[in-house]
Amino acid sequence: MAAEIHSRPQTARPVLLNKIEGHSDTVNSAVLIPKEDGVITVSEDRTIRVWLKRDSGQYWPSIFHTVSSPCSCMSYHHDSRRIFIGQDNGAIVEFLISEDFNKMSHVKTYPAHQNRVSDMVFSLESQWVVSTGHDKSVSWMCTQSGSMLGRHYFTAWASCLQYDHETQHAFIGDFSGTITLLKLETQTYSTITTLKGHEATLWWDPVQRLLFSGASDHSVIMWDIGGRKGRTLLLQGHHERVQSLRYLQLTRQLVSCSADGGMAVWNMDTPREEHHCRKCGKAVCGKCSSKRTSFPIMGFEFPVRVCDACFDTIKEEE
Repeated sequence: MAAEIHSRPQTARPVLLNKIEGHSDTVNSAVLIPKEDGVITVSEDRTIRVWLKRDSGQYWPSIFHTVSSPCSCMSYHHDSRRIFIGQDNGAIVEFLISEDFNKMSHVKTYPAHQNRVSDMVFSLESQWVVSTGHDKSVSWMCTQSGSMLGRHYFTAWASCLQYDHETQHAFIGDFSGTITLLKLETQTYSTITTLKGHEATLWWDPVQRLLFSGASDHSVIMWDIGGRKGRTLLLQGHHERVQSLRYLQLTRQLVSCSADGGMAVWNMDTPREEHHCRKCGKAVCGKCSSKRTSFPIMGFEFPVRVCDACFDTIKEEE
């Protein structure tokens, strides 16, 4: 069943620990280096930088590398120290970072897309790099041979991607507002299902099998994929497009960031109530209550949730 959470002011606030400056253009991706006081960043200024914390407490670049095209996204695998950089020209470049994080060696360049690479995941288990692009496609390539294994096209720009390494399922969001679940295999694929509503950013939790999505309607949706009952949870609190999501499995918290610089931390252990149709009162799931309407006669001046059957019966004067 569907449920809804509205943000409320909390006394606890995130504490700013440090600030890294130096890029001359938008930073499109940043990752913490596990077990190291380090950060890797990629930017529209065409640079890849590895920042290590010095004795002064400040971060300084130990690696500063420039590539031929603006960097749009990144996938870093710490155990192998392999890093994949998606570029504006559609190429993906693979590098190997040295153990001391002071050197980066070029490994391969993959001709993944005909336009900007929007998102990307490297899977060590399958030795694949899976990516989405503004050429309206998702592609998966073999990192051993560098060859293309498969490609699937959408009707709109593919904007975000999450990948389940164990089952080789990919979740792809596109600019039409659709999330497509594909089962990827060597040289082939199959479409499992599609979800309607969100397209800006995705995050997959393989433990609880939950998919989180954010979009330009300022909201976040949690899709209970593992439960197979169509249960969804709507999180509202942002004032601009939600453009980044991370789920913290240890604390059961979801972190979301929006285009206005706002950051929200959601406690996903909070008890929730089921959604009900505001006209007939029946409990509804997200799939059977996809439409919203104001209903002044019942006291709802702003758009509220109603089941699809009741939506079709509401008259204009109501």
